[in-house]
Amino acid sequence: MIYLVEHFFSIQGEGRYSGVPSIFLRFGGCNLRCPGFGETIKDGEVIPGCDTVRAVYGSHFKQTWRTIESADEIEAIIASYIKDLGYRPDIVLTGGEPMIYANDPIFNEALGRIVEAGFRVTIETNATIAPDFVRHPFYSDVIFAMAVKLSNSGEPYEKRVIPEAIHALATRGRDPFFKFTLDRAIVEDGAHEQIEGITEGLENEVYCMPLGDSIDKLQMHAPAVVDFCLRHGYHYSDRLHVRLWNREEKR
Repeated sequence: MIYLVEHFFSIQGEGRYSGVPSIFLRFGGCNLRCPGFGETIKDGEVIPGCDTVRAVYGSHFKQTWRTIESADEIEAIIASYIKDLGYRPDIVLTGGEPMIYANDPIFNEALGRIVEAGFRVTIETNATIAPDFVRHPFYSDVIFAMAVKLSNSGEPYEKRVIPEAIHALATRGRDPFFKFTLDRAIVEDGAHEQIEGITEGLENEVYCMPLGDSIDKLQMHAPAVVDFCLRHGYHYSDRLHVRLWNREEKR
């Protein structure tokens, strides 16, 4: 069963395609919790995790999760955005963790149709799950934005770094790239060694972006991340949606 938390039309805020008009499909469910990235208060309860906990904790946000029962529903959502446009925006599948649905027939049918229609498709993933590229060859035409988690996520190494999945996504997708989230503390203690260990033997581009779901938090870490990128030759990625709209959702 597939859950879609929200969909919206905006610009891509992070990574290689920052600034590109994109239709976002945010799927519900994730195999990580990342308690080190912050917390959200929901109905008086403190919920640890990233800035999209609404797509992680179905038990707390289930009223916003929509069950998708056919690939036609996904196609209809995309069609509703592009009907008045004179161009094709990118399609971004995000979460949560979209790849938890890599074996779901509805998810794969929808994704296959989107790729076949000629859209440029990016899947934002924590890179712990790889699809079956042989059974579903359209995944080779998908761009994987591999947001492998570092120690500041609060997740244990053996859960957040799955070498086999990382290698498959990094070598079998369409021009995949890494996207790491850094804060000031990890910049000064361990980020470079962790990134080098994760990307060893791979030639994919590396983007580093500052932790922060608000302008104030973003600015707290951004200068240190820029300096880090300058020292080590990585690409700096800001978070444009945060800069422009702060904590507003569907941006």
